[in-house]
Amino acid sequence: MTVTTGRWARSTVARWAGGLYLAYILANVLASSLGHIGLSDAQTLRATISGDEVMFRWGLVAALSSALLFVLTAWALYTLLRPVDEPLALLLLVLNAVGVAVQCASYLPLLAVLAQGDSAVDVRALTSPQLDGLALLSVSTYRIGFVTAQLFFSAWLFPLGWLVLRSGFLPRVLGWLLLLDGVAVLVWFLQVLLAPAHPAISYPAWAIGFIAELGLGLWLLVRGVRPEVQAPDGRVEAGRE
Repeated sequence: MTVTTGRWARSTVARWAGGLYLAYILANVLASSLGHIGLSDAQTLRATISGDEVMFRWGLVAALSSALLFVLTAWALYTLLRPVDEPLALLLLVLNAVGVAVQCASYLPLLAVLAQGDSAVDVRALTSPQLDGLALLSVSTYRIGFVTAQLFFSAWLFPLGWLVLRSGFLPRVLGWLLLLDGVAVLVWFLQVLLAPAHPAISYPAWAIGFIAELGLGLWLLVRGVRPEVQAPDGRVEAGRE
């Protein structure tokens, strides 16, 4: 008999988690490519908002969708890994949710920039240089909020990596990669706040994160996990898919 995780078999939960994780990554890529929301600099984002509002709006939709997908991913991973260590699984879910909330709040200043082109908003009292300065200030505020969210996204990777290591049904190399990814995101967070003039410090973090998180998503979706089967004597054993 296959042991279930809640209402679903563990392999089903694993594939849902992998699919949601990959959808989240795709939505992030779309947000960055369409609206330059994410890793772009303030000037590029400001130019996109003012020069290509339609693309920016699509990028914003993708960014908000990625936030929802990330919370759903964390919920699926919590469901999958809860039998390994429930308090630790709950911690990763909470850290993820807080990070998503901070990141979504960081988008609010961008809406203020977008409102400058709204005919219903009277900005005639401000000169063009003042409007440009206000827009850049709003974009810079967004970037600080976006980077602040990375502190929580760094933290959630540590319980996730540890749970993967201890699970027994996922490759241990993925657990080590996720722990390394947690360190890498923390380095990125510190670089932006403490050494903004040296962005090259954080370049390896992006590569590590892409490999670790894409690798986990692909493994869960394509390979799934070994299902647990209950032996006749009542013991739970790991089977093979």
